[in-house]
Amino acid sequence: MVSIMSEQISPAAAAILEGLNEALADAKGEPVAGLKKTMVYRVEPKEIREQLHMSQSEFSHAFGIPISTLRNWEQGRRQLDATAVSYLRAIMKFPKEIMSVQMA
Repeated sequence: MVSIMSEQISPAAAAILEGLNEALADAKGEPVAGLKKTMVYRVEPKEIREQLHMSQSEFSHAFGIPISTLRNWEQGRRQLDATAVSYLRAIMKFPKEIMSVQMA
């Protein structure tokens, strides 16, 4: 832990230093009181599709995703929103179940 006498730095710098010390403690696996973490799940549509051994056309049809949207996601021309990420994560975990609902 880095410490500097409080008379030597401004309150803003002291707050920044405190935050850095908390981040260091968290990185070491030490508990940090009041720390809130946000988990960000990254999904790659192309990897999901390839794991299912499907062409873009097959994947599009099976899961009700417009093929142009799928192509734009895969080529990085369009970003996934939270709903799309959730849907793709569900497809990753339950592809047969979701296909059966789409086909019904």
